[in-house]
Amino acid sequence: MSATHSSNLTVGSGPAARTIAIETRSGGAPGLFWLGGFRSDMRGSKAMALDGLGAEHGLAVTRFDYSGHGISGGDFNEGTISRWLEEAEAVYATTHGPQIIIGSSMGGWIALLLARALLERDTPAHGLVLIAPAPDMTHELISPGFTLEEHQALQANGYVDQPSVYSDEPYRINQALISDGAQHLLFGSVIETGCPVTILQGGQDEDVPPAHAIKLVTHILHDPVTLTLIPDGDHRLSREQDLEQLKDAVLRLVEAK
Repeated sequence: MSATHSSNLTVGSGPAARTIAIETRSGGAPGLFWLGGFRSDMRGSKAMALDGLGAEHGLAVTRFDYSGHGISGGDFNEGTISRWLEEAEAVYATTHGPQIIIGSSMGGWIALLLARALLERDTPAHGLVLIAPAPDMTHELISPGFTLEEHQALQANGYVDQPSVYSDEPYRINQALISDGAQHLLFGSVIETGCPVTILQGGQDEDVPPAHAIKLVTHILHDPVTLTLIPDGDHRLSREQDLEQLKDAVLRLVEAK
């Protein structure tokens, strides 16, 4: 069984440079490339389940923390979709051979953007597995939920703090995140991935509702899509049975090579 290897990658230059922490497991193709969600890190239960899957089946695995997340450098409050996508592309460039990109929540949005970029370079991903994907979340899921007071605070202060069930500390939403997100909106036109797409969606997800996943499916017109609704699943989909479904979805794409 191969061991994991930790490394760092500098992304950006000058004042924009940040150190990205990466953990890789050597193995065969297709490799597994993990993209975590907003405020998550590469050592969460889903990421580690994928690492274990790679170890069990001899597959390469790449996990990393976006800047401002986990053990990577950088300020979370400077984070934007552009910034985190740049990091995802830089880390992806260190992989070898075809990859299955697995993205959770915000990571699902970044996975779709990364897949589009790879397709434009004629190097499409082997497949996508999206867990409660949140494309266009800044405009579809975050902004619409702001109260009048939060909108006013965003304009006056450049940020708004929102309570979260996932942390004792409130989540800070910056105006830069909202504004930058507008550059990466996917809904409204056909989403091209160039590979098979599997979506796992919890029926009890209050953060990214099932209707959002269905809307995503209606935009992927040229690639095969499988949507699995887990009726009693929440947003995290981190229960043992959820992790088994995740691993099964990945292995189906592995076997489709």
